[in-house]
Amino acid sequence: MRGYFALGAEGISKSGNLGTIMRTGHAFGASFVFSVNAVVDMNELRVTDTSGGVDHVPYYGWRSIGEMALPAGCQLVGCELTDDAAELPSFRHPLRAAYVFGPERGNLSAAMLARCDHVVKIPTKFCVNVSVAAAIVTYDRMISLGRFAERPVRVGGARDAAPDHVHGKVRVRNKESLRMRPLLGGWE
Repeated sequence: MRGYFALGAEGISKSGNLGTIMRTGHAFGASFVFSVNAVVDMNELRVTDTSGGVDHVPYYGWRSIGEMALPAGCQLVGCELTDDAAELPSFRHPLRAAYVFGPERGNLSAAMLARCDHVVKIPTKFCVNVSVAAAIVTYDRMISLGRFAERPVRVGGARDAAPDHVHGKVRVRNKESLRMRPLLGGWE
């Protein structure tokens, strides 16, 4: 998958749900998992994180929105059923994104929505479990940014392999790169 992503939840109260989000993040290759203003019991989290993701994926537990420290260039994408949210199937995912989900029986706070660069909604009749929502959004990201063969026109699986990656021309971004070129053995 291109770029990087993170999964997180605001105000989550069931550590088991955060554990399932951790497991989803681990399975799909998340760079980190986070929570904001959450009550987290790491022992309970480990019960549902059956992949041991907590040992492989960094976890950040921020106490407040102001404490959140996302990497430079990382866009925050809120997942919430609001009237003005973009529907997930029509959303172009940022290459560098942190997805934040609301708490059980609640919504993302107004302050969190204000902090988000984008807000998306899963086109369902009603809210799904927070960890299910994280898995759906992550899967949508994977199929839209991943390298997979085009879907066939007819029913069934793909018959063609994914297209080979085509590299663009090497671009020299600064004079220092030109000086380093002979030391590196040159470029094709």
